[in-house]
Amino acid sequence: MLSFDKDDVEGLGFLKLDVLGVRMQSAIAYTLNEIKEVEDESLDINKIALDDKLTFDLIKSTRTLGLFQVESPGQRELVGKLVPNQFNDLVIGISLFRPGPIKSEMITPFLNARSGVIEANLIHDDLAPILAQTKGVVVFHEQVIEIIAKLTGSTFGAADQMRRNLGSKEGMAEVCDWFYQRAAKCGYSKSVVDYTWQILRDFASFGFCKAHASAFAMTTYQSAYLKTHHTAAFLAAVLTHEPGMYPKRLIIDEARQWGIKILPVDINKSDASYRVEKVAAGEKESYLYTAPNTKSSGERLTLPDASGYGIRVSLADIAGISTSEIKSIIANRPYTDLADFTYRSGAFWPTTQVLVEIGAFDLLHGIGKESKLNRRDLYIHLQELKQLNSGKAAAGQLSLALSPGEIDSLGLPDITKSEQISSELQNLGLDITEHLLKQYAPFLDALKVCKSSDLIRVRSNQEVLVVGVKVALQSPPIRSGKRVLFLTIDDGFGCSDLTFFEDAQQSYAHIIKANNLILAKGVVRRTGARGVSIRASAAWPLEQLYEKWLATQISQVDVKQTVS
Repeated sequence: MLSFDKDDVEGLGFLKLDVLGVRMQSAIAYTLNEIKEVEDESLDINKIALDDKLTFDLIKSTRTLGLFQVESPGQRELVGKLVPNQFNDLVIGISLFRPGPIKSEMITPFLNARSGVIEANLIHDDLAPILAQTKGVVVFHEQVIEIIAKLTGSTFGAADQMRRNLGSKEGMAEVCDWFYQRAAKCGYSKSVVDYTWQILRDFASFGFCKAHASAFAMTTYQSAYLKTHHTAAFLAAVLTHEPGMYPKRLIIDEARQWGIKILPVDINKSDASYRVEKVAAGEKESYLYTAPNTKSSGERLTLPDASGYGIRVSLADIAGISTSEIKSIIANRPYTDLADFTYRSGAFWPTTQVLVEIGAFDLLHGIGKESKLNRRDLYIHLQELKQLNSGKAAAGQLSLALSPGEIDSLGLPDITKSEQISSELQNLGLDITEHLLKQYAPFLDALKVCKSSDLIRVRSNQEVLVVGVKVALQSPPIRSGKRVLFLTIDDGFGCSDLTFFEDAQQSYAHIIKANNLILAKGVVRRTGARGVSIRASAAWPLEQLYEKWLATQISQVDVKQTVS
C-alpha cells in the first residue's frame, strides 16, 4: 500500500476517486427489505418514476426530516423557497446550498429569476446557452469550465485546469492575468470580463460538479419517494441507520405525525433494529395539546397518511445492553413470563430490570389490561427472583421458574406517566409513551403558543411564541463574520427554526445552551412560498415558567405578562 496526496496521484497519471460512506444507502436498502417483509412487495428503487407528483408534494411541503441532503434548517428553508417541481430542481437546489453559491450571493438572484421577480442575467449572448438552465446563475463546475473555455477560446481540458488553479492564492493570481488577457483577445468587453471574473473567483474553487449533484439528488429523490409511499418502513430504516443530523426522538415524533403508532420494547417482539408492524387503523394519537396536523397551506398538496402501521422500538436502544445479550434474548424466544425470561434469556440482571421499568413485559403479563398487576409488582417480583436465584445458585441447586399465578398484586400504586416517560428517556433516550410537552398542555394553551405546523399560515413580521424540545443548536460561520446561533426545537408538530443574532444572545444565549425545554418569542420571517424561520428576541426555560404558573395559578393575562 502506497500513500499519495490527491495532487501527486494525478501527477502520476492515476485517477483520483472520492469514496463516500453514505448511510442513507443502507437506510434505503433496509427500507426495501422491510417492504418485502411486511407487504410481500419487491420494489426496484432504480426503476421508480422520477416525476412522481406525491413525492414532489412531500418535498415541497418542507416535511423533509430524514431525507438525504435536504433536512437541515437551511436546506428546508431553501426547499420552501425553491418549491421543486422536477428532478433537475433537486440537482440545482443541492448545488446551491454550498459555500461557493452562498459566498457569491447567487441564491437570491436565482430564486428571483426563477419566480419571475427579476429577469435572468445571462451576462453575454455567448454565455446564454450555458446559463439559461440555471437562470443566469453559475451553479455547476461544468458551467465554470464552459464559461472559461468560451470567453478565452481554450479547450475544456485547459479550462478545467484553470478552474482547479483557482483553489490557491498563487493560482488565483495566475488565472486572473491569463483570463483577462485571453478574454480581451477574444473581443469581450472589460465590463463583461470583470463581472464574470468576480463570479469565477468567488465560486469556482467551491463549486459542485453537476454529475455529483445529480447522484446526490437521485438519493434525495429515492429517500423522498420511500417516505411518501412507504413512510413507516422508511422511518424505521432512518431510526436503525441514523443517516441524518437529528436525534432519534425527533424521528420518533416525525413518525407519530404521519399516523404511525410507536410500539414499545417488547421481549417477545422487539428485534435488534426497528421493525414495522401492521396495526389496527384508528384515529391518530392525540399526544399533544391538540391533534396533530400534517397539512400545508398554499398550493394544495397531498401528503402521506401512514396510519395502520406501527414501528417497534429496538432492543439495541436499551442503555447498557450488549450485542451478545440481544442475540441471546432473540434466540431463546418466546418467553412465557418474567421468571422464564430470567432463566433462559441470557440477559444480565441490570438489563432485565431496565426491561421491566420501560414496560417490555407489560404485554406478556397483561399490565394495563386484564391483569391487576402493575410494573411495581413486576419490579418486586424481579427482586425476589434475583434473591431466589442467588440463594439456590450458592447452594448448587437449579432455579425453577415461578408461574404467572404466583405473582400477586401488592396493591401498590402504578408508576405515574411522568415516571414512565422519565424512565424511557433515561433508559432509551426516547419519549415513547407521549411527547414531553403533553404535561404542559394547559399552560401552552393559556399562552396561545403557535404550533410549528401553523407557522406557514403566519404573516411575515408577526410576533409569535413557540415552544419545543431542543434538537439542534449551531453557530456556523456566516458571511458577515458576526456570531449567530441557530436553534431548532420540536413541539410534536414539526420543527421551529430560530435565529438568535448578537443583540439577543447577551441575554438569552445561556438559556438556550443550558436548557432542553425552551419557550421562545420572535418575529416570523417569510422567505418564500414555504420558507419560514423566526428571528428570536427572547427565550425562557419552559419548566421554570410552568412551575411559577402552577404555584400562583395566575390567569391567562398574567401568563402573557410573564413573557411580554
